[in-house]
Amino acid sequence: MTITFLGTGTSQGVPVIACNCHVCSSSDNKDKRLRSSILVEYESLNVVIDTGPDFRYQMLRENVQRLDAVLFTHEHKDHIAGLDDIRAFNYKQQSSLPIYATGRVIDALKREFHYVFSDQKYPGIPQVHLHEINSQPFTIGGKLAIIPIEVMHFKLPVLGYRFGDFTYITDAKTVPDEEFEKIKGTKILVINALQREKHISHFTLQEAIEFAERVGAEHTFLTHISHRLGRYTEVSKELPDGIKLAYDGLKLSL
Repeated sequence: MTITFLGTGTSQGVPVIACNCHVCSSSDNKDKRLRSSILVEYESLNVVIDTGPDFRYQMLRENVQRLDAVLFTHEHKDHIAGLDDIRAFNYKQQSSLPIYATGRVIDALKREFHYVFSDQKYPGIPQVHLHEINSQPFTIGGKLAIIPIEVMHFKLPVLGYRFGDFTYITDAKTVPDEEFEKIKGTKILVINALQREKHISHFTLQEAIEFAERVGAEHTFLTHISHRLGRYTEVSKELPDGIKLAYDGLKLSL
C-alpha cells in the first residue's frame, strides 16, 4: 500500500489569500498546503479520501491515471467541493465512480451537486454510484478492507478510516472511547493539528501530540495544518520522536 498526501492544509489552504505572515510568505514548498486529502494505492485500486477544491490540481500533480472510489469524511466544502472533476475519470474509464459516505453526507452532496442527481441529466456531468456507509467495516473492490472511525468535529460526526496498519483522521476534536479502540495497534497514524491556540472543532498541536502518544503508533504524521501553526522547519524541531508534520506530495509505503 502506498499513501500520497494530496493536501495537508486547512480549509483556506496555505498560503492564505491576501495574507503576508511569515508562513504564507515562506519559499519552502513544505509550507505550501492544498486542502487535505490522500490517495491510497492498494494492489490495482486507487482510492481518494475527500475531493476538496484542489482536487483537479492534485490529480494532475500526481499524474493519477485511474480512480476506483472516493471516500468522504464529512460534508464541509474543503472536503467535497472538487467532486465535479471526477468526470474526467468517468470519461476515461467509461464508468460511474463509486462514492462512499454517510447518509448525511450523501444528502449534502445531493444539495451541493444537484445537477448530478437530477432526473434530467445534462451530458457530461459526473456519474456516481452511491454507497451509504456508517461506522461498520466494509470492503472496496473485494480487496481493500476499511474500518470507519467516527470522531467529533465540534458537534459534527466525521469519519476517519483505517486500512490495515494505517489510520487517517482529519477534523477531529474528540474521539469517543469506543472509536479509539478501533485505532489501537495502528503502526502509522495521521491526525489533524490545526494550530497552537485552542480551537472549538480541531485538535491543537499539543492535543494532537497527546493523542498520538496515547495511540502509540510507530509513526504519526500531522495534517490539516493552518498558517497559524508555523513554518515546517520551525515546528519540526519541536516535535517528539516518531511525530512529524506531513506535507503535500509526501508518500508513505506500508
